[in-house]
Amino acid sequence: MGVTRAVWDREMDEETLSLLEGLHFHTLCESTSYDLEKTLAQVEDRFGHLLPHIKWLNMGGGHLMTRKDYDTAHLINLLRGFKQRHPSLEIILEPGSAFAWQTGTLVSTIVDIVENHGIKTAILDVSFACHMPDCLEMPYKPAIVGAHEPAEGEKRWRMGGTSCLAGDYCGDWAFDHELKVGERIVFEDMIHYTMVKTTLFNGVAHPSIVIARRDGRTDVIREFGYEDFRNRMS
Repeated sequence: MGVTRAVWDREMDEETLSLLEGLHFHTLCESTSYDLEKTLAQVEDRFGHLLPHIKWLNMGGGHLMTRKDYDTAHLINLLRGFKQRHPSLEIILEPGSAFAWQTGTLVSTIVDIVENHGIKTAILDVSFACHMPDCLEMPYKPAIVGAHEPAEGEKRWRMGGTSCLAGDYCGDWAFDHELKVGERIVFEDMIHYTMVKTTLFNGVAHPSIVIARRDGRTDVIREFGYEDFRNRMS
């Protein structure tokens, strides 16, 4: 469970503390080693009295050490120093997103183009709310193959999802050509949260899971249909 120090002091007693084997915390999303350093300082300041009495400390996820600008040397020195101060602790990290960083694409198709108050939106056959919820929740704007950040005065395109939700959109991007219905829009770096945070809200069709082989072959691993939506509701 998540807890603040104030709640801890109010709710924890000696009997409960005797059952405690470890502590877990989390530092942001796609964080740096310097973010972790700040969190560790607070952990030692607020919960340091517990560290000699527990077996493990789980530092959670969000450690994006495979990103090009991540200071891995600083992370190593930070963890070594912490371990030296607390030699009895087993230290755990969960860098799941680091393993899948910049892997996988989500391939979509433009099914319509609408314009409202001068803003052009390409309506796609995928959904930000259902297939890319982290783009709305973190939030962040994913990279699109062949797109770039719009310059001042450059034509902008917004991407709209296929659900009925008014907030199911993201943007803006610029392209070197006029987008057309039927054109593919390929989102990069989509394998991690797109695979685990998807929903079947309102029966929105799920994208198939496909492996593209180096020799040009594609293997369809799984396709989704109405039965998946029905079974999830019952």
